[in-house]
Amino acid sequence: MKIVLKQSKGIVLSYVKYSESSIISKIYTQDFGLQSYIAKGVRSKKSKSKIALFEPLSQVEIVAYHNENKTIHTLREIRSYYSYQSIPFDVIKRSILFFLDEILINTIKEESSNESLYSWLAHSLTWFDLCEESALNFHLAFMIQLSRFLGFYPKKSSMANHRYFDLESGIFVNYIPKTPEYLNEENTLLFNKLYESTFEEASKIKIKPSQRRELINSLVKYYKLHFPGFKDLKSLEVLKSILS
Repeated sequence: MKIVLKQSKGIVLSYVKYSESSIISKIYTQDFGLQSYIAKGVRSKKSKSKIALFEPLSQVEIVAYHNENKTIHTLREIRSYYSYQSIPFDVIKRSILFFLDEILINTIKEESSNESLYSWLAHSLTWFDLCEESALNFHLAFMIQLSRFLGFYPKKSSMANHRYFDLESGIFVNYIPKTPEYLNEENTLLFNKLYESTFEEASKIKIKPSQRRELINSLVKYYKLHFPGFKDLKSLEVLKSILS
């Protein structure tokens, strides 16, 4: 049995209670991918402030004992790497964050380092926190960009006009797809703008609340079509209600 002390930055995805005062947390780390850690005593009265470090998508630094023969390791230290400035106090941003956390819980599975994905996630979440523009479109742009790392980033056909987006094939086309799973012309136009935008540019795209609901429903359907085992999202209806 080989136990090694390791250090990494990480993004907290979730935790469950473990024993009277401890938890087991899933953390997406920069150096080891998705890992599970026991955090002892963080729910005790003496360590009340520690549990805040395990809020959804918290950016942290950890030192942990890794046991190569086990799937759950033990945290020795955890501290904040980046403290969110606006998200904890903004109902809309917080709701979007919970929704994105559920997306990531559903899709991040790899237990090895993926530097490009980790860096993109950390940058995206920090930008979202510091953004002073409208945050209403961030989750849409985030899901489109995330799909690049998951292997089903939308593609454009060689045709000049891209009037429809076929959710099943993941391709922009200029004809009505035979499948019922596609975006109409109006929503395809908005989807294409988001597809071609940075987060900052996406924040300035004008989208009606009804269209935003249709787009998020379509993006969730797109993920279900292309990511095996993608589950229903508990936070989806809450988010749509808050954004309406």
